Amino acid sequence: MRSIVTGGAGFIGSHLTERLLNDGHSVTVVDDCTTGRMENLAHLAGRNGLVIHEDDINNRDAVVPLFAGADWVFHLAALADIVPSIERPLDYHRANVMGTLAVLEAARHAGAKRFVYAASSSCYGIPDDYPTSETTPTRPQYPYALSKYLGEQCVMHWQQLYGLPAVSLRLFNVYGPRSRTGGTYGAMFGVFLAQKLAGQPFTVVGDGTQTRDFTFVTDVVEALVVAAASDVVGEVMNVGSGHTYSVNRLVELLGGDVVHIPKRPGEPDCTFADTTKIRKLLGWRPKVPFEKGVAIMLDNIEYWRAAPVWKTDTIAAATRGWFRYLGREPE
Repeated sequence: MRSIVTGGAGFIGSHLTERLLNDGHSVTVVDDCTTGRMENLAHLAGRNGLVIHEDDINNRDAVVPLFAGADWVFHLAALADIVPSIERPLDYHRANVMGTLAVLEAARHAGAKRFVYAASSSCYGIPDDYPTSETTPTRPQYPYALSKYLGEQCVMHWQQLYGLPAVSLRLFNVYGPRSRTGGTYGAMFGVFLAQKLAGQPFTVVGDGTQTRDFTFVTDVVEALVVAAASDVVGEVMNVGSGHTYSVNRLVELLGGDVVHIPKRPGEPDCTFADTTKIRKLLGWRPKVPFEKGVAIMLDNIEYWRAAPVWKTDTIAAATRGWFRYLGREPE
């Protein structure tokens, strides 16, 4: 197979690229390195079948020819994080909505056999039900969540109207080696590991009893590959660990002191995926227990040596707009 991975220099994308190469695919990575890092692919340098293009997916003249002859297209390129999306909503619309349309059109005209979209569980907002199924109403709370959801709607429309064989996977709280080093929420592991390396306390939001469906990156990659290899089309499926874990449990496993920062509006107290659908349709199941995944992160902690070390005052400054626009001052 010849695969295209947009965002292939990013956290999940670099792991997916490595998996596809190991499976014998040729892989073309398209990434403008706005959030991705070419260092994430450095260990794959010289691998047969790997081609890397550093370009914006909205640059149609440069990107469209890359899709010629593509069998599988994995669309992971996106701008992430909550606060920047509140401050720069048009940038997020351009990257996550218009960028998705550009990739869809490139894949359609290339006659791609499969299109897999990496969607976000943030589309659920603060859901009424846990575990949360795909039929739960979507309530995006901020522009990042909205833009990713609109991207998913485009994917499903292209499948319905043009017959593009596409599926969308809503990913829950993905973590693992090479996770992003920036951000004040979306990269929770990166924040905590940089703090641990610097001997600083972990900045825990609220009382730390909130829980997250932490899903290890290799399990997510497996779901992406299995989805591409299947004949399922036009479906939206959750990808989660099958469990939910408190932030307090995470910092207990990481080991270190804690300082608490204000709880933030628009964040759910729990994320927990109902994975019944993907288990039934694709036979996919997560394999990496949380404790094992955290141990792997600690084994790779040096990756975060150069990451910014967030403290209570810098987080407060960075998230000021979060509180202002979502309607509540810090407690």
